[in-house]
Amino acid sequence: MSTLLDLSPIIPVVTIEDPAHAVPVARALLAGGIGIIELTLRTERSFESLNAIATEVPEIRLGAGSVLTPHQADIAIELGARFLVSPGATVRLLDHLLALDVPVLPGVATVSEALTAAERGLTDLKFFPAGPAGGSAYLAAIAAPVPQLRFCPTGGITVDTMGDYLALPNVPCVGGSWLTPASALAAADWQRVTALSAAALAAGRASRTRQAHGGP
Repeated sequence: MSTLLDLSPIIPVVTIEDPAHAVPVARALLAGGIGIIELTLRTERSFESLNAIATEVPEIRLGAGSVLTPHQADIAIELGARFLVSPGATVRLLDHLLALDVPVLPGVATVSEALTAAERGLTDLKFFPAGPAGGSAYLAAIAAPVPQLRFCPTGGITVDTMGDYLALPNVPCVGGSWLTPASALAAADWQRVTALSAAALAAGRASRTRQAHGGP
């Protein structure tokens, strides 16, 4: 069964300081072939950006990232978020997320954390921070003992390293912030965002194809 992690080989992880950039960023991602966005709740006006995208670019699958509290989760859904992502998950936060009627990707960094989520019926998880937590080698090592779990690794991934992750059977997609660099947003260089998105999508699809055919 197809899930959130099967929508795109890459989920852009986007942090927006100025809500005026929200709609152009979303449209630039769409122009590059990316139909999903994880908008982090790391800035003072992130909820404004979230609502602007939900209202003006409804064709993109909009999620709220860096969700730390049940209250944030509730507000994000009210403003139009269609999935929720957390960097980690306490038992309280995890239970609250699971009570909501949207897909959720709680962050895990250890097998014990992954099993805690699995005990509650989750099979799709965020692996964060991917680089510091062990990278693709770590995910390759745990694929055998927990084959039912799939991961979207995020944190320290680039267009040059994403293929190492997507080559793994338990990694259907990766999360990345390089599609929307702060310098491009500050310069309102939406063509650059589109170009980076198209390049990442092409690389991701190529990696998926190689993995499906058992290639290197």
